[in-house]
Amino acid sequence: MKRLIDICVSVLLLTILALPLAALCMCQLCLLGGPIFFRQERAGKNGQSFHILKFRSMRRGTGDDASRLTKWGQFMRSSSLDELPELWNVLIGDMSLVGPRPLPTSYLPRYSRQEARRHDVRPGITGWAQVNGRNGLTWKRQFELDLWYIEHRSFLLDLKILALTLLTVLRRENISAEGEATRSEFTGS
Repeated sequence: MKRLIDICVSVLLLTILALPLAALCMCQLCLLGGPIFFRQERAGKNGQSFHILKFRSMRRGTGDDASRLTKWGQFMRSSSLDELPELWNVLIGDMSLVGPRPLPTSYLPRYSRQEARRHDVRPGITGWAQVNGRNGLTWKRQFELDLWYIEHRSFLLDLKILALTLLTVLRRENISAEGEATRSEFTGS
């Protein structure tokens, strides 16, 4: 049932947002040049890798994230507009609307057995950890919240998370970890 809802909602949103997404693509092209999208290998359900699709927010080249993050990129991240292309990942089955956020595949060997349970479900565009602190959380707390979601997941909880996500996006809080352009790397427990 959850997969059917994911398909229907992602098709609906991609259809409704087609013109705004096209406008964002044009802005991306004008302000950052190509490529428009950022693709990165992430770990999905059962640890299977897939390529997440997001709007690019950094200049190409070398340097740390802080020096490459543009004003446009900051706006895209603070408004969460950079995440909209992930609806495609939901449509093709790599992701769900709600679930633990997908993290780089390089983290897979770093998880404890308990933390690795976050891969028992499809990763989500939003999740319980995102509405309870987002990138302001410690890694330990994020994984605790991810596991709580897995153990308590339900249609009603997903609806609650989606509603809270709207509030979280409007508040623009905890977009980056304190003192970081994005978030520090997970090095293991």
